Amino acid sequence: MSGGHDLLIAGGGPAGLATALHAARAGLDTVIAEPRQAPVDKACGEGLMPGVVRSLAALGLEVPGHPIAGIRYVQDHRQVQAVFRHGPGTGARRTDLHGILHRAVLAAGVPVLPLRVEEVRQDVTGVTIPGTGLRARWLAAADGLHSPVRRCLGLEVKTRGVPRYGLRRHYAVPPWSPYVEVHWGTHTEAYVTPLGPRLVGIAMLTTRRAPFATHLENFPELADRLPPQAAVTAVRGAGPLRQRVRTRAHGRVLLVGDAAGYIDALTGEGLSLALTGAEALVTNLCRGTPSRYETDWANATRRHRLLTELLVRARQQPVLAPHIMPTAARLPRLFRAAVNALA
Repeated sequence: MSGGHDLLIAGGGPAGLATALHAARAGLDTVIAEPRQAPVDKACGEGLMPGVVRSLAALGLEVPGHPIAGIRYVQDHRQVQAVFRHGPGTGARRTDLHGILHRAVLAAGVPVLPLRVEEVRQDVTGVTIPGTGLRARWLAAADGLHSPVRRCLGLEVKTRGVPRYGLRRHYAVPPWSPYVEVHWGTHTEAYVTPLGPRLVGIAMLTTRRAPFATHLENFPELADRLPPQAAVTAVRGAGPLRQRVRTRAHGRVLLVGDAAGYIDALTGEGLSLALTGAEALVTNLCRGTPSRYETDWANATRRHRLLTELLVRARQQPVLAPHIMPTAARLPRLFRAAVNALA
């Protein structure tokens, strides 16, 4: 049986929505399967790096938020900062970003069906979702960090090392810095993102399973700025973060976003990789070169993956971890180059 849509997208997060926008603008008959109601929230740092701002602008989208001048590392009384060379980033609530993308997809005429894709059957002409009546020539799996599609196709690879987790909460206090601040602790990094005139987001990345408040106590300077009564959202969590994938192209199924594999949130580049992957996926489908998607994805994300991998490995080595921040402070030009290589 043939027929159906050109492209079915499993997952309506930013990666899936961006893929849908590129596909619709390329003239592909596209549909999204997403069981959650928009806007969808997620535990993330909520800092849109300049590359993400540019990618969204190329799609005709602008996300309102607080300008971000650059990145600042902080440890004890030492700090080093790097200004973005190619324009500012934006601190924006994840729900605002998702809402703008979702509305743009609906305006482009792409239906979003309240369905969850957990099983995929494919043949030489297309992909079928059992029990739904959905069929398409291609399927883009954009169903997140713990992708059900990736799992059902047996594309997961066992990860090694100590798992890391993320936690996020918002506080109604004025931002004290135009930078995304990364505060370095023994086992945890705390990310401070300005989101509005009286709103900051605090994200924790850690190997230790403990309540958010316990992690915050390990950063006394931050805890003094963030009284419990100023918290305006509940704590959200995510993880384990590292996800390895056997391949991003499996027959007529292509993986994009976090479903395509994930190293860590340490460099804040998850959205950038998702948007880059979305464009590469659609470009290859339109050119009739889906087998090139794996190579194009690897080439487009190589720099981000290498730098993130190096930082995470250093972070997990007891001998090296205490020297990451002091080294950045001693070599500010190198730090600025690294930040802007990813921005």
